[in-house]
Amino acid sequence: MAESTMALHAYLSKLGIDEDFLRQGVELLTRLVMEIETEAVVGAGRHERSADRQTQRNGYQHRRWETRVDEIDVAVPKLRQGSYFPGFLEARRPSVKALLAVVQSAYIQGVSTRRVDELVQALGLTGMDKSKVSRICQELDAQVAAFRDRPLDGLHPYVWLDAVYLKVRQRGRIVNKALVIAIGARDSSEREVLGFALGGSEEKAFWISFLRSLKSRGLEGVKLVISDAHEGLVGTIEEVLTGSSWQRCRVHFMRNVLAHIPKGDKSLVAAALRTVFAQSSRTAALGQQAEVIQALQSRWPKAADVVEAAGESVLSYMDFPPSHWSRIYSTNPLERLNKEVRRRSNVIGIFPDDASVERLIGNVLLEIDDDDWHDGRRYFSRESMAMLSDPELQLVGVPAHFTLTPIK
Repeated sequence: MAESTMALHAYLSKLGIDEDFLRQGVELLTRLVMEIETEAVVGAGRHERSADRQTQRNGYQHRRWETRVDEIDVAVPKLRQGSYFPGFLEARRPSVKALLAVVQSAYIQGVSTRRVDELVQALGLTGMDKSKVSRICQELDAQVAAFRDRPLDGLHPYVWLDAVYLKVRQRGRIVNKALVIAIGARDSSEREVLGFALGGSEEKAFWISFLRSLKSRGLEGVKLVISDAHEGLVGTIEEVLTGSSWQRCRVHFMRNVLAHIPKGDKSLVAAALRTVFAQSSRTAALGQQAEVIQALQSRWPKAADVVEAAGESVLSYMDFPPSHWSRIYSTNPLERLNKEVRRRSNVIGIFPDDASVERLIGNVLLEIDDDDWHDGRRYFSRESMAMLSDPELQLVGVPAHFTLTPIK
């Protein structure tokens, strides 16, 4: 065996093959494999005239592929119609690459923990190459920037806003930062991720800056903004999104009220509050709300004060088509996004910097917007969306009227 190996080495030396022989061989083999696969997809060879031709080649897209011999450049053929991707390359989703980049960035900056170390081992990573991390981050940052700054086309009658708090390392300290996410429903009834921003707090200046950025990108036609009672937001909506109404999230409102009620009485009070939302119109709901406040005042004055302070803000959705009510009275349409954000951020724990937050969360939102929301499904019917632009249309399908059972 040793003699045959030595003979092969001598033979290769005579041919003038250097130490890059294996890498060059892999590069040659990958080119041949891709050419064969591309030819099958196209239906013809390069420059070949054939009745079976389905499309044409359109240049190459370069990718880096890390092999056992070395990292090589792979020129993947592009097609004018359709697509081709070689099976030997791993088509990682953007958020997975973003997760790798965040973990690697944490290692490089010296903020790794045993938990992150275990994650790295589970992912099969054995080294932290700064140049590779930089290259991955640049690619992901460009994708996120293009998504975040894209023009917003059409009208968006409904806009949902919510904030998630994440831990970020800043100047050697760990601080909580607010990640604000905005989604909208277009007048054509599809949902869309409008934008996101990371800030130190939810003060009015931050909200003004965020909403103005959406306006500058083309956000128009907003009739209703749905959110929790975030600090500084209500005045900002009136100032930036002139002509729109604010709907306080009904789910968060109920939690705020029930926080002042003893455990044994929560179900009773919750049932009383639901009678307000079961009314057929805003006028009827306001009358029912007044009765609930009066009933609560004697036993739970703090809860009564919360209901009174909320006023009409929890009933704004009643000015819109009843078929929309279940989806516009709360921020529930944002919950899927928030769950994904928390699921990914819980893996990281503490983000090494602001850029890593935007990189990971931006790609998560990009995936959901592209893969889940642009699939042809509509969030509202076209007929019901037409009601928003025609006030003369009658609102039908209104729920039945309920009255309050006295609280004893």
